[in-house]
Amino acid sequence: MDALAAGPSEAELAAGKEAYALDRKHVFHSWAAQGSLDPMTVTKAEGSYVWDGAGHKLLDFSSQMVNTNIGHQHPAVVKAIQDQAAKLCTIAPSHVNDARSEAARLIAERTPGTLNHIFFTNGGAEAVEHAIRMARLHTGRRKVLSAYRSYHGGTDLAVNVTGDTRRFASDYGDAGVSHFMPAYPYRSYFGSQTLEEETERALRHLEDTIILEGPETIAAIILETVPGTAGIYAPPPGYLKGVRDLTDRYGLVYIADEVMAGFGRTGAWFAVDHWDVVPDLMTFAKGVNSGYVPLGGVAISDDIFETFRERAYPGGLTYSGHPLACAAAVATIRTMADEGMIENAERMGREVFGPGLEKIAKNHASVGEVRGLGCFWAIELVKNPETREPLAAYGGSSPEMNELIGTMKKLGLLPFANYNRIHVAPPLNITQDQAEEGLRIIDRALDVADAHVV
Repeated sequence: MDALAAGPSEAELAAGKEAYALDRKHVFHSWAAQGSLDPMTVTKAEGSYVWDGAGHKLLDFSSQMVNTNIGHQHPAVVKAIQDQAAKLCTIAPSHVNDARSEAARLIAERTPGTLNHIFFTNGGAEAVEHAIRMARLHTGRRKVLSAYRSYHGGTDLAVNVTGDTRRFASDYGDAGVSHFMPAYPYRSYFGSQTLEEETERALRHLEDTIILEGPETIAAIILETVPGTAGIYAPPPGYLKGVRDLTDRYGLVYIADEVMAGFGRTGAWFAVDHWDVVPDLMTFAKGVNSGYVPLGGVAISDDIFETFRERAYPGGLTYSGHPLACAAAVATIRTMADEGMIENAERMGREVFGPGLEKIAKNHASVGEVRGLGCFWAIELVKNPETREPLAAYGGSSPEMNELIGTMKKLGLLPFANYNRIHVAPPLNITQDQAEEGLRIIDRALDVADAHVV
């Protein structure tokens, strides 16, 4: 259906031009210098494709913010939102509504262990904020440990918990957050030569950090199961189990951030499922309803739930469990299950993206490493494969990366780019033909990056 869809009409293109003019006059964009910004207009989207302001069709290998897990305009979810709007658009979170109850049931049915209780937020950053608040109240401690090269959200606490450069402008060192080095085999901070060494050394470093920070002062460790915008570097074997063991040994709450990696992105309902690890709290958002209506939340273990059985939880949101968002979640989860999207994502990673990207890596000197699983991959680009000098400096972009991204768009691909990486994160229901089409475009475009290799 996607490949045969008609492009935008003349009226839609005209509306897009008007929208662009109004955007530049009135809209303040996130993470951008406003004066030099030239955002792409989207006039239409369907399935795995979007059309830009000029009517050009682009294969969406970004899933936008890695959240349109079921693709654009899926009719089952669109209809669910329409039906819910006709029935009950909104209601205060203190009241029961059937959309929220069913969404909570469907999520709890898929979470591991005893993560049976769901607190709904409007998005991932709020989920992180509330998970940390719950952990602090549960333990009576304030400090939180988080990895460098991570991203946990843009609100005040969440951005301080973040371990990459996006926190710098807001980090005054008073948020009760301490950072530790992650297990990142390609750019090991521990001089590791093997995955086994990386696991052992990273865990030793984390335990040293806990001891030196004082276990009695630490409420929680928060960790992206598979970091997303920070690089899609999956944990080496045994690392997550080791983290779980350390949190148990020192009485810390383990918060798994699955905002980006959850709901099928890695080829499992949740990324922790790949490593048989059960956290105490788990944050989610994005893929829970493919971003059709803003929704996030925290899955809470029975143990932490008991802390608030007789003690009021001091937190809430006007739109917690919003009926439209929850109806979209119900339809998304059911559709993902009915259409086998989790299985498709796993197969695409194993049979198409993994082998295809490995082949691309062998053909291009600019590719330092490819890594990932499911529909969640990173291509790390370098100027020098021996020194691993990145094609763009940590925390920024470069003319070389901008040229590469521009080439991909001209060839019909909408990529997700961050620093010196191109991320491959298409919808989970992408077809094999579409996936292979995207890989062919990447292969062609990387000739541009190769020209900058020294």
